[in-house]
Amino acid sequence: MQFKPCFILLLQKIKNRLAEHKPFQFKQFTVGQAGCTMKVNTDGVLLGACAGNGNLQSILDIGTGTGVIALMLAQRFTHAQIDAVEIDPESARTAQVNFEQSPFHERLQAHALSFQEFSKQNSHKKYDLIAGNPPFFLNSLRNSDKRKETARHAEGSFFADLISFALSHLNPSGKLSLILPPQTAFIVLNYARDNKLFLHHQLEISSFEQQPPHRFLITLGFEQNTSQAERFNIYQEPDRYSEQYKKLLSDFLTIF
Repeated sequence: MQFKPCFILLLQKIKNRLAEHKPFQFKQFTVGQAGCTMKVNTDGVLLGACAGNGNLQSILDIGTGTGVIALMLAQRFTHAQIDAVEIDPESARTAQVNFEQSPFHERLQAHALSFQEFSKQNSHKKYDLIAGNPPFFLNSLRNSDKRKETARHAEGSFFADLISFALSHLNPSGKLSLILPPQTAFIVLNYARDNKLFLHHQLEISSFEQQPPHRFLITLGFEQNTSQAERFNIYQEPDRYSEQYKKLLSDFLTIF
């Protein structure tokens, strides 16, 4: 029996929709995605695996979505108390459920707030690490889905507010880690430099070695150190992950 192209397209859309709501299984926890505007993605898992080092005691995840970054950080930093803010209420509820069902539930808390409102309510809080996979489309075509627009697009003042927030809520030795497209990263670095927050490390992420970076994972701090830049390739060849990627995510992804 032959199916019409329109029917095949409809079936594919249904499969894609079902896949969006399917829980994502990690080695030590499960991430439900129902109701979340942003699903588990490569940017998030790279940030969760890379951000922070040392003996962190307090972490804030900005724009937590499903909660995957906060969960990965909880796995890596076994003594850290972690707050996760998410402006979309439905996504925040899903993140909290994911937290409660994880082995790290006693150290994780989701807050259905913008980071600006969180700051007003928790002005005293300081963190060893603030991490985020924030909306990064600036001055670009808006999405017709308002929830997805909020998750993906930032107003012009967003990153200025974010740098100001970090200045108020980082401990003296604390770090701010963000994953962004290169053009947006340059804007953020200018805001940061103007406010005496300096680049410490930059991971330049490409799909393949021969391609230019499509993401920068930047780490900022108060000390004016010599910054370091590294390249990171996700794939060795089509459909084959690089050894870098496999090593970085071997403690998390069930495919490795």
